[in-house]
Order: sequence, then structure tokens, then C-alpha cells
Amino acid sequence: MKHFLDIHKTDPADLRAMIDGAKATKNARLGMPKATLDTDQPLKDRMVALIFEKPSTRTRVSFDVGVRQMGGQTMILSGQDMQLGHGESIADTARVLSRYVDMIMIRTFDESVLLELSEYASVPVINGLTDRTHPCQIMADILTFEEHRGPISGKKVVWSGDGNNVCASFLHAAGQFGFDLVFTGPEQLDPEDEFIALARSKGVSVEIERDAEKAVEGADLIVTDTWVSMHDGQSNRERRHNLLRPYQVNEHLMSCAKPDALFMHCLPAHRDEEASSAVMDGPHSVIFDEAENRLHAQKAVMKWCIEN
Repeated sequence: MKHFLDIHKTDPADLRAMIDGAKATKNARLGMPKATLDTDQPLKDRMVALIFEKPSTRTRVSFDVGVRQMGGQTMILSGQDMQLGHGESIADTARVLSRYVDMIMIRTFDESVLLELSEYASVPVINGLTDRTHPCQIMADILTFEEHRGPISGKKVVWSGDGNNVCASFLHAAGQFGFDLVFTGPEQLDPEDEFIALARSKGVSVEIERDAEKAVEGADLIVTDTWVSMHDGQSNRERRHNLLRPYQVNEHLMSCAKPDALFMHCLPAHRDEEASSAVMDGPHSVIFDEAENRLHAQKAVMKWCIEN
């Protein structure tokens, strides 16, 4: 049995097989008549629990659709439905759910909830997001980059803004897929030292450059994310905006990168804050391919989990 908890906890050969499998099934689906779609159904007669302690659009819809396309059924549970870790211990919840379902995907706050759930579950557990990492998003991002520009190994990726959970998973992916990463953002929002060291230990370059224009020189890909969460109060929003304003991805910043550089944002976005609408809707942007590829990448992850 295999869990998909984080990119750095998964063997690089397995990660590569997932990306290649996602490409193949996506292309097959696009080229096949409707009547013959998804004849390979590894989740046939399987039940997958989708647990959401955090609200979601892309994660909820993409996992739900993906399970159905692979022949399975979903049970969608909210934190209120379960009172996870409150009315019942996480360990006991994991044991009980494992008697009912064949796989669990969880989108939660504290990483410890994910880790305890996976420790006591006897079915595969998938990290749909925690406050610390977001591996499924980055699998979709790798798939998207390679569709447009070929292998990501040896490329230069620049993260601009807040060194958050999505940035953390990009650092994990740098080490596993062999690309270099530059973080540009305020010192107060640097990614965790542990994640930087982990990527460097795999032989890739990880740099921190405060000057955004210098950071993106020669970049193959520029990535950003929202500056504030829905839980931030007004005073914190203003403070973060002041810190992050020099790192907005706009047309000028994109012009400092390679002419064919791609732009990504995992969405949802606050347009004209972390990125200008001109960039988001412009020729460098692949944000909606990126959103679609959550479906295909996660299907590959689920297939890997259930077949192992």
C-alpha cells in the first residue's frame, strides 16, 4: 500500500511514471470516441472518501470527476460532518474509514492531521493540501510545463511572492525532477530552510534573490500565488500587500525572463494583486491548462496508489 503525502516522500521513478501516465491518459481521452473513453477503470467498484476541512473548488471537482472517470464513486465529507480530531481521535477515524472506503483524500490545515491519518489508515491516503505543502498541485504544474516545453529537468523556475505551501512543494519537486529554483520575495516570507536544504541535497540549485528583475533573468517558468488567505484580517492583508508589492508578476517582470517563459498560478487569484490581468490572460500564461491538469495528474496519483 502506498500513500501520496508529499513529493519528496515519493520515489522519483514513481513520480516520473505518474507524469508520463497522466500525459498518456489525457491524450488518449482527447483522441478517443466518447463511447470508448476510460476503458481502463482501476477504481471500478471502489469508494473514495474526499475529506475537506478547507473549502475547495479545483480540488473537490477534479478529484470527484477523476474518481468517476476511473469507474469509482466518491463520498464527500466536510470537517463539520466528521469533527475530525474533536469528537473522535484522528487515529480512530482512520481505522473506521478504512473499513468502509478504498482510498482517502484529505484537504486540511495542520500537516499533523494528514500524517496521523496516514499512519493509522489501512487504505491509501492522498494529501489534497495542508498548510505546509500542496503536492497534487505541483504534479499538475510539472505536467503542464512538459506539455508546453518538454522535460523540466535542468530548467530554471522562479517563485515570486510568498514562500507558502505551494512553494514548498515546488522545492520538493526541484530535487525530485532535477530543475533549479529561485525564490524572490521578502525575507519575512522565505520558504522553510528545511525544504531549501532538501532540494540542495539532491544536487539542484536553490537561490534566494530579493531583486525580482534579477531573479527572473533566464527563467523558463515564473510562478506565483495569492498574497493573502481568506482567513487574513484587514490589517494583515495591508501588511502583506506592502511587503509583496515589489514581487507582482506583471508584463515588465515577464519581459525580464526568457521570451518563451511560461507563467503559472494555481488559482484562485486576486487579479492585479499578485499578478496582473495582462499576464494572467497573456501569451505566457498557462493557468487554465494548469487547472485542467489537476484532473489528469490526480488520476495518475490515484491509479498509482490503488495499484500499489
